[in-house]
Amino acid sequence: MKLRYNLSTWLLIGMAFPALIMSSSCKKYVELDAPQNKINASTAYQTDATATAAVIALYNYGIYSSMVPWQQGIAFYGGVSADELHYTLTATPEITEIENNAISIGSVANTNFWSNAYAELLAANNAVTGITNSTTLTPAVKSQLLGEARFFRAFVNFYLVNFYGGVPLTGNDPLTNAYLPRSSAEQVWASVISDLKDAQGLLPSTYVGTLKARVNQLAATALLARVYLYRKDYANAEAMATQVIGSGTYSLAPTASVFMNTSTETILQFATYYGYSSFAQSYRTSTSATNIAPPNYVLTSTIANSFEAGDNRKTNWVDSTVSGSKFYRINKYKIFTAVTAGAGNEFNVVLRLAEQYLIRAEARAQQGNVSGAAADVNVIRARAGLADLSSSAAASSTALLTAIAQERKVELFGEYGHRWLDLLRTGQATTVLGVLKPATWNATRSVLFPIPDAQRQLNSVLTQNPGY
Repeated sequence: MKLRYNLSTWLLIGMAFPALIMSSSCKKYVELDAPQNKINASTAYQTDATATAAVIALYNYGIYSSMVPWQQGIAFYGGVSADELHYTLTATPEITEIENNAISIGSVANTNFWSNAYAELLAANNAVTGITNSTTLTPAVKSQLLGEARFFRAFVNFYLVNFYGGVPLTGNDPLTNAYLPRSSAEQVWASVISDLKDAQGLLPSTYVGTLKARVNQLAATALLARVYLYRKDYANAEAMATQVIGSGTYSLAPTASVFMNTSTETILQFATYYGYSSFAQSYRTSTSATNIAPPNYVLTSTIANSFEAGDNRKTNWVDSTVSGSKFYRINKYKIFTAVTAGAGNEFNVVLRLAEQYLIRAEARAQQGNVSGAAADVNVIRARAGLADLSSSAAASSTALLTAIAQERKVELFGEYGHRWLDLLRTGQATTVLGVLKPATWNATRSVLFPIPDAQRQLNSVLTQNPGY
């Protein structure tokens, strides 16, 4: 007899798309039809409509999937791990552990962060397998959907390898996944690059739908440019960023409108049901008046005070309020609540053009192209209302790399953990954070999050990161 079991992750898409039950079987005991508001995995990839619904689920438009809290974890946990964000509440000591770079192996916050990533990977892997094996999808739709699924798998693995180092490279069988050892960091990076290169070949250069809310070829190229930069493959990083910049599809927007969902700068954004960013409520409070409570996460004075005079990024993206003492709010997203679905005009901006200029600038500086690197930095500075780099700042590759690090600090704060990842990849984490957090920073332990102990108890082959 066959026992049929469900391995289900609820994926609720707005109000319209069905969720999926992912199932497999051994000896048959009892077999039930999927509920009417779901579709079985065996039929999910037979039609364009159901396959599209399954892939749209990866974007996490709904409230019951893993992508929203996981994205928030990237930004908030990355921000407090660095010198970027400060957590203002005292009721959650686990966030204080993350801010002190002293995360306990039993941390529920860290366990949830890990688990949400792997829930998204399971969905992406199911989509890759189901779409690949389908013989009934329209070829253009199949190519688009497979490209999106591979992008999401790369996207999740990119952050996992940065936060944890080597991690298990999972497939779509949860039983097998549960007992996999960690792959090396090099193997994870190779998987990320492979998936993104495949996505480039599968995705169209145009967007499906409006508002650049689904992955296209240029979004895959933009993420690949970042990956190559992180891997110190500077020639390829420059080439990928040049493809995005030279496409003519994007242009830098005024700082006041960069994060609107109609921004010309956006390469990829994840739509939200109400039209406001899922980061906004933790970055903002209900009014800009004085003497109000701070939001959950505020910008540190280290970052807030690092802008040059006249930088309109500080004018438009930072505001300060007094509640006993001064604090600084991230003001990139202006809307933090809405009553009517779709009333807001801001989504979660994932990739944007400014980063591509900074990627190319750094890649050029690392290859000795001083004038080309300076030109890219000056594009970003001009948008910020600043003069070109001084002659001393543009005099050498070394000076330019310092200037680029500064521009990344004041351009990308509050967005998907850029500051934390920049400190790690450039080897500056201990230099910067060891001074700011001398009592808790450990050069061996603090540079990686621990593998959650709950996972290691279930899977004895999972090794722990050094120092834990």
